[in-house]
Amino acid sequence: MRLHGERAGSGPRLVLLHGFGQTARCWGPLAADLAADHEVVRLDAPGHGGSAAVEADLPTTGRLVAAAGGPAVYVGYSMGARMALHVATEAPEVVRGLVLVGGTPGIEDDAERAERRAADLARARRIREEGVDAFVERWLRLPMFAGLPAWARFEDERRRNTAEGLARSLELAGTGAQAPLWDRLGAIDVPVLVVAGAEDEKYAAIATRTAAAIGPNARAALVPGAGHSAHLERPAEVVALVRGWLAATGLGAPAP
Repeated sequence: MRLHGERAGSGPRLVLLHGFGQTARCWGPLAADLAADHEVVRLDAPGHGGSAAVEADLPTTGRLVAAAGGPAVYVGYSMGARMALHVATEAPEVVRGLVLVGGTPGIEDDAERAERRAADLARARRIREEGVDAFVERWLRLPMFAGLPAWARFEDERRRNTAEGLARSLELAGTGAQAPLWDRLGAIDVPVLVVAGAEDEKYAAIATRTAAAIGPNARAALVPGAGHSAHLERPAEVVALVRGWLAATGLGAPAP
């Protein structure tokens, strides 16, 4: 199994991992800005875009992403952040650093995780029954996406996905299917930037806790005025944040 990817730019490598229901082309200004002086590799996650036929759970996804991305800083949003954490646990030798945007190491409580698993399976069934167009319309009505500007909704790009691909992604790699990684975070010994929108209270709290669990090599940053999709709602602020962190850690392109 191989993941589809697109590359742009040259310099230190950054691998970008998108959120559920998106594709590699849904990064907006962040990818374009960073490609000015970095090699930016955008991957389609299993079940999405050009990787629609790939079926993989999260540990397998971590290994597939590592094989496709190679040595790099891994930048993940939401589902992509969960995948980036699995690159760090499954193939730590390729990870130079991590940027996690709106992600979680998993649900610790067994009952809560089972409830989420049931919800993911129900959503997968509905996607198969109603198709991608109906899913995209319903998904983007969720309160967590209320702050997205029109250009950042990427509705046409999202419709490139297949119903079966999205359903299998939920079944195999949804949050409900994820074994929590909290007890493994302390082993991550590369620089980590954990980002969340300040208005996204749930994930802001998770970001702070995640950075603390990783240790002194991790930093949490909350983006004022942003919700779950901080990099799309406040792109200039997130670009500046990521560039500043890359410079401070020595992982980015050298200053001109």
